[in-house]
This record gives sequence, C-alpha cells and structure tokens, in this order.
Amino acid sequence: MSNIRLLLSYDGTAYHGFQRQPEFHGPTIQGTLEAVWRELSGEEVVFTTAGRTDAGVHAAGQVVNFHSGTRIPRQKIPKAFNSLLPRDIRVLSAEDVADDFNARHDAKWKRYDYRIDNRPIPNVFQRIYALHEPIPLEVKLMREAAQLLEGTHDFRAFAASSTSSKTFTRTLYRCAVRHEAGLLCITCIGDGFLYNMVRIIAGTLLDAGKGRLDAAEIPAIIASGERRRARETAPPHGLTLTYVHYGAETPREVFPELFLQAGWDGGKDVRL
Repeated sequence: MSNIRLLLSYDGTAYHGFQRQPEFHGPTIQGTLEAVWRELSGEEVVFTTAGRTDAGVHAAGQVVNFHSGTRIPRQKIPKAFNSLLPRDIRVLSAEDVADDFNARHDAKWKRYDYRIDNRPIPNVFQRIYALHEPIPLEVKLMREAAQLLEGTHDFRAFAASSTSSKTFTRTLYRCAVRHEAGLLCITCIGDGFLYNMVRIIAGTLLDAGKGRLDAAEIPAIIASGERRRARETAPPHGLTLTYVHYGAETPREVFPELFLQAGWDGGKDVRL
C-alpha cells in the first residue's frame, strides 16, 4: 500500500463542505473524490484532508492523502481523476509520500483569503468568489484591527459556538488587508484555525471598516473569550483555502510580499 498525496482546487458553491455527509445533505468534496476513486480503481478509501472547508467555501490549494494499492502511475492520476470529476473539482498533482504522512496533522501552517468586492455595483464575474459590500470601507481602520489579531491568542471569541475544539489557542502569523485584482482581500496565515474563525475575523474587520468597531476593542474581544463580542460570521462564498505548508519554511519565507505593506507605505517591512 502506498500513501498518496493530492493537491486539489475546487469551487465549493455546489457542495455541502468537504467532509462526507449523509446523502440527504447534498454532495460533498470528499464523497465525490472517494466515489470517483472507487470507479477508477475499485478501492474503498478514505481521504484525509488538511482542512474541512465549510459549505460554499472554495480551495485553490487543498491537500489530501489516502492509502492505496493502485498501480496507476502517479503522473497519470490527475488526468484519470479529472476525466471523471465534475468540472468544479480539479486534481492538480499526485505523489507518493511517507507512509505516516497525514494531510491534517502534519500541516505546519495554512493560508486563507477572504475576498470582498467593495464597489457600489458588483462585478458579476466575482459574485460567487467574493462578498459584495457596497458600503465604502475604511481600509486603514481594517488594517489597524487586523494587526491586533496577529500573534498567539486564545481565539475562542472568534470560533463558532458549535465548535468541537478542545483547545482554542492558535498563532496568527499574519492578518493582512490588501488590494488584489480589484478586490479587497483579507489574508490570514496561521498554524491552525477554529471552526468559522476566518469568517468571523472577516466579519469583525468589515465592521471596523464601516466604523462600527474601534480597532482598540480587539484586545478586549480576544481577552473576553465570548463569541458575542466579535462580529457576525461573514458569508462562506468569499473564503478560499489558498495554501497548506508542510516544510520548515516560515510564512515570511514563502510569501514575503505579505509581510511588506507595499502599495500604501512604499514597501516598508512590518513586524513578524
């Protein structure tokens, strides 16, 4: 048996999240992948994922692994998968990894991006990948609040009340608010994320941008540990799991541009 790692991208619009669910909930990414592999190889396998994305959340760099006795050459697995998968799921690469590799537990850090279309009239081509917010946002205020979220904290105030996590301490290496291809993008890089954490951060920063939240309140919200103190959970369709890292490199080494405030202060280096 080999342990195979896949790199995936998918549009989560039509799916009830990544994790397999009873059929009456609707299709899931995991269920679809496992059904296609069964058709390709005749094997019943279980896919382990780096991050269980919620219903409607997208992925550009999701990682999964599974154990298989297949003889299909690894370089041909993406083509074989993609010939049977729906067009909104793509396998980008496949490779053998160590037998004890686990896509979830071995991940060192992850990057999520939440995109916002802040124009009065939305771009129709972004409507399923970015939240439309017609109220003009004060980006400077959002950045001030975002910086106060960085570091190692107990983030239970930014976790859904239904979370099953036993611990709430996470390290947020970077929380950046920047412009990207005509959209406003909130980028969160951390060693792990609680259920709905990035979407709650996005909702909180949106309120800061609307002038409804003073950035100075962020430390008190974190210290309170109370979900009601943070703001509403932003809708899922603006969120994308962009990247999962397994090596020793730091986020600054992999994404140096995110640690430079280029575009609003001439590229001055910032902390972290």
